Amino acid sequence: MQDIERMLTEGLKSTAPAISIAVYYRNSLRLNQAYGCLDPETGEPVTPDTPFDLASVTKLFTVTAFLQQVAAGKVGLHDPVVGLVPEFGRYGPRPIAGGQDPHTLAPLDPIADTSQTVNPEEITFFHLLTHTSGLAPWWALFLEDGPVTPPPGRPDAVARPLRVAKALDLIACRPCVEQPGRQVIYSDLGLILLGEAVARLAGAETVAEVIAESVLAPLGLAERITFNPAEPLACPATENDLRWRGRRCRGEVHDENAASLGGIAGHAGLFGSAGAVARFGLAWLQAVQGGGPGWLPDGIAGQAIAQQAEGRGLGWVLNRNGAASCGPTFSRSSFGHTGFTGTSLWIDPERDLVVALMTNRVYYGRDAEAIIALRPAVHDAICAWVDA
Repeated sequence: MQDIERMLTEGLKSTAPAISIAVYYRNSLRLNQAYGCLDPETGEPVTPDTPFDLASVTKLFTVTAFLQQVAAGKVGLHDPVVGLVPEFGRYGPRPIAGGQDPHTLAPLDPIADTSQTVNPEEITFFHLLTHTSGLAPWWALFLEDGPVTPPPGRPDAVARPLRVAKALDLIACRPCVEQPGRQVIYSDLGLILLGEAVARLAGAETVAEVIAESVLAPLGLAERITFNPAEPLACPATENDLRWRGRRCRGEVHDENAASLGGIAGHAGLFGSAGAVARFGLAWLQAVQGGGPGWLPDGIAGQAIAQQAEGRGLGWVLNRNGAASCGPTFSRSSFGHTGFTGTSLWIDPERDLVVALMTNRVYYGRDAEAIIALRPAVHDAICAWVDA
């Protein structure tokens, strides 16, 4: 326990100014601590209830909502995406090229392979869930779907439905990077599409409504994990976004594409405390074990954490070779996900262990070296603590 506290306290110096951790072990909350301050310029302390920008950990909630629809028989894993989001097929087959570098905005491979095309009608929800769709990892949609979004609490000059329609059109007309089913290429674009599909399946305006009602409310978390938090200043500050927004982000999603979609997207946008995210992870652990809240049958939960593509389940990252961010001590049956802002959720079913680690590491910039080192060290120390 002292090793964990020491690592996290030292991490405040170079990894992130705000850190929080929650650990469930054998169905009991054994650790729920917070360190540091919400913003070094103001010094307000972080608490265990502090909501962090979850970044791509949001994907797990979108995936859960989609799998609930699968379990209800409303959609199949191998159904084509265009069946629910017909705009995705608007421009027909598209060439293969290289996507865009999120750091420089430069094309990764500007020369399209005109000898091959990808038919969007062949891309299924299974491909989106396993990141084998062949979609590019990233495009700067936010630069083309309207003016810069305003700070929290101020109205946007462009209605969100118009921004969503433009983003879907941009995804539909861009080249792919590979044929579907051939290679794992992690793609935010695929989860943007999945989020839109979830909303349409449920007859809702946004994926936020579906996640709140079907995933969070049964766990009592609908007010503890939210998009567009009502109290932005209760959240840790993240990056000083000089490239697009011209301000330091606090209480607004760090991810630019999610921000341009009104702060609500399938790939990013949720804010939540370490304890709340860990409680969600516990529900997944219980579902895999055949119990839990009943919002996900154990059969489909087990399918979600079985290897469906290299290192991937359905939405989940798998620790099959011990090289995942949870470190080598977590069992090979472990599953989890990370977020770009410095967040993560990892679940070890062999130990009955759930760990949610929240940081705002992008406050110090986008260099990930420090968080890459901290994550496995902390998870190794937690294993040593619970195994003792």
